[in-house]
Amino acid sequence: MTSTVPSAPVLGSDDPAGASVAPVRRSSRRPVRLSSGQMDSTTRGIVARADRGRRSVRASLFSLNGLLLIGLVGLGLGPMLWLAKSAITPTQDTLRTPLALFPNGVDWANVSAAWNDVHISLYFGNTLVLAIGAWVMQILVATTGGYVLSILRPAYSRVLEGMVLSTLFIPSVVLLVPLYLTILHPPVIGTSLINTYWAVWLPAGANAFNILLVKRFFDALPREVFEAASTDGAGPFRMFWSMVLPMSKPILGVVSVFAVINSWKDFLWPLLVLPNPAMQPLSVRLPSIQSTTELDVFLAALAISTLIPVVLFLGFQRMFLNSAGLGGAVKG
Repeated sequence: MTSTVPSAPVLGSDDPAGASVAPVRRSSRRPVRLSSGQMDSTTRGIVARADRGRRSVRASLFSLNGLLLIGLVGLGLGPMLWLAKSAITPTQDTLRTPLALFPNGVDWANVSAAWNDVHISLYFGNTLVLAIGAWVMQILVATTGGYVLSILRPAYSRVLEGMVLSTLFIPSVVLLVPLYLTILHPPVIGTSLINTYWAVWLPAGANAFNILLVKRFFDALPREVFEAASTDGAGPFRMFWSMVLPMSKPILGVVSVFAVINSWKDFLWPLLVLPNPAMQPLSVRLPSIQSTTELDVFLAALAISTLIPVVLFLGFQRMFLNSAGLGGAVKG
């Protein structure tokens, strides 16, 4: 007895059984020729990918990138290097040949005169005290405010966040007079805060930008960790101190740099609330002593005043370039 095996339907034939099966074809994808003026998606840019393989094109791009890098470094570091050079250069050399490199030697007495005779040491210490106090206040308010809005989330958190956000749309000049009157006649203390460092520290803490920045960072923290800690009996203060702050080192570093730099360059508010010259920072005193100080000594004072911002930038540049302060903290 002979058994017949049904043959498979031929693809693409007129058989109804095989009509629904589409033929499989392997087609090699060939590059499409483009007319002049058109550009393929794989070669978009100033220079096409095919042209980058040429030695002359690579040499031209390398030279152009090198010149651009040198220009950017010169524009960025040039004024700072010139200030550092002029701080130890006599006045006549700076006026006659400002771009010459120590034509008549180095005068280190400028730095000593600026530090002792012009009392830059006193103003530098005042600036440090104001910066440290403003940093403490901003870290305290930003972390606690962001913790309440992001982790605790009370029933009115949406309204509170909207109120904090709305303060960013108010110009700082509009708040200058009400804030000064508040410092002049505090509602609870009853004693004027003029000529005290608290007049600078307390307003510095009310920074809505830092609160919202920290809040956004806290939103990325893993909720499972807080739920497990709450199940184990940890209270809100324990979670804040032992869990949130250790995981928030990147954003704390970013806020710290913002706080110190803003306090270091602030001019108008310390001028209003600190009329006593013995308590004023460098940002206020340097313009006042410019007319009565020799140029070389004044440039030395300016060079001293830039030390802290430069140190902060060198210490936190990797954090800013890698955007570590805006990423998540822990995944788990």
